[in-house]
Amino acid sequence: MDPRGFVDGKVAEISAAVGDQRALVALSGGVDSATVAALAHRALGDRLRSVFLDDGLMRVEEAEQVTADMARAGVTVEVREVAGEFFAALRGIADPEDKRKAFRDTFYRVLGRLVAESGCAFMLQGTIAADVIETARGVKTQHNVLEQIGVDPKGYGLTILEPLKELFKPDVRLVARELGLPPAISERMPFPGPGLATRIVGEVTPERTQTVRAAGAIVEEELALAGIHPFQCFAVLLDDRATGLAGEGRAFGQIVVIRSVNSENAMTAEPTEIPFAVLRKMQRRITDEIADVTRVLYDLTPKPPATIEYV
Repeated sequence: MDPRGFVDGKVAEISAAVGDQRALVALSGGVDSATVAALAHRALGDRLRSVFLDDGLMRVEEAEQVTADMARAGVTVEVREVAGEFFAALRGIADPEDKRKAFRDTFYRVLGRLVAESGCAFMLQGTIAADVIETARGVKTQHNVLEQIGVDPKGYGLTILEPLKELFKPDVRLVARELGLPPAISERMPFPGPGLATRIVGEVTPERTQTVRAAGAIVEEELALAGIHPFQCFAVLLDDRATGLAGEGRAFGQIVVIRSVNSENAMTAEPTEIPFAVLRKMQRRITDEIADVTRVLYDLTPKPPATIEYV
């Protein structure tokens, strides 16, 4: 792949498609959407509106980190607080595919509203090849795939541009580096569009989200301190409980799973070989620092047969 040629070609394509009109780019914080934002900013300048949807399903200080990182790349990001809409859409839903579809519908409804409010003619998003393949195969519904499965974006009031839809993650990183994005973005581990909703088995609530957010922060921090840098690592909250001890009494608490994998393009993955001492440290911190967690497990399953995310 020729990153410079790709950048020049896509900047020209975006400029030609949008013309003298305005466009909105949806930022999730990952390298895919950040790369699209940087491409579109180079093509459109101040005719681009970059929006980060704070849907309540992000990691610790995600909005602050994304806005700061993108500012260093010359892109101003507007944060919109929309958590209430997303939690309302997910209320009472436990089935993984139903959750993903509810998230997708809310995602596009919110963005359709923002596009209309701002007078934009186009929306850009960071769909990549793996998103399209997994959705088309029925593995799992990705939040940013519509036209490829026969859903017309115009139903949401959107005309969508997807400059990265033919690339896999390694090539996206090459493009991000070519655009001069800081390593905090270009080398960032993947984070799914539906965010922490993909790491909660069962109903997604603000309280359950806070539990998995806190556990995930511990996993990321401890692996980094140990010098372990997997393709992806996070915590999962199961929809079950297990007996434990609280002081001298019995507790019936929640179960957290640690998930860490190595991969090149997310189509296959192998579990990270983590030293037992590091696993024990993560376990102690999670059960000590997060109320109501009585068990911590480590997932050894590769992809396939498992997917990387749980939902």
